[in-house]
This record gives sequence, C-alpha cells and structure tokens, in this order.
Amino acid sequence: MAAAAAGNGTPREEEGPSGEAAAPPPQAPTSVPGARLSRLPLARVKALVKADPDVTLAGQEAIFILARAAELFVETIAKDAYCCAQQGKRKTLQRRDLDNAIEAVDEFAFLEERARMLEREGQREGERENPKNPVLSAQRGVQHELSRNQELDS
Repeated sequence: MAAAAAGNGTPREEEGPSGEAAAPPPQAPTSVPGARLSRLPLARVKALVKADPDVTLAGQEAIFILARAAELFVETIAKDAYCCAQQGKRKTLQRRDLDNAIEAVDEFAFLEERARMLEREGQREGERENPKNPVLSAQRGVQHELSRNQELDS
C-alpha cells in the first residue's frame, strides 16, 4: 500500500505484506565534509609501515587500505571473541575469548603460534610481577614485540 495520508495530514509508513511497517529504502552514503573514512589514525599506520626496513615508499592509498584492513580484522576477531564470551554467559571479553576465537576460526590459524608464544612470555612476566593494570601490560607487550622484531631484523 502506498503512503497514505493519515487523519492528521502526515503520511504513514509503507506497510509490508504482513501489515508491518516496511523498512525504509537504503540511502546512499552522503559525503560529509570532514568525515573520516578510516577510524585508525593514518599517520600512525604510516609510521608503522615506515618502521619496516623492507618498505621504502608507501602511497597514501596503500596506507588507507592497510588501515581499513586492520579495522576489518580487529572487528572480525572481536566479534568472534564476543561470541565466545557470550557462550560463557559474559559480556566482557577476556584473553581466553580471543584465544578460543583464534582456535575456532580457520582464518586465524596464523595467530595460533603467536598466541602461544605470548602466553608463555606472559606467564614468565607474571612470575616476576603481577600487573594490575591491563593497559600497562599491553604496552609492555607491544614494547617487547617491537624490541624483539628489531633484534630479529639485526
């Protein structure tokens, strides 16, 4: 049924075959000035790319594509980890949820060895100190990975 005028003069929503309101037609994305296409800071992504000694030049389009791919990767693994958390009747993601998602999804198989290595390193660090702040722990892990990668590259 087409949008008909209601008694108050305002058009009604279109109704579907079952009498429910039909979903509005999809609209093309609008170009808003200043809207960001990437949620990750491109300057930070570019700095990470430049940190690789094998990369000499990287165009802005390549940086954008890498940033977008990283966003999609994080979104995918987070959704899968959240499903693991829901199976445990929780809403808060924990490290074990990420580990379970990595083990359950074939596309994440490349992360399995890295996850085991980080877990072993975390256990060794836990023997020396027990950090209460997960942000500091993550920062230490990133710093360790960077220094380890630099040692391997040397």
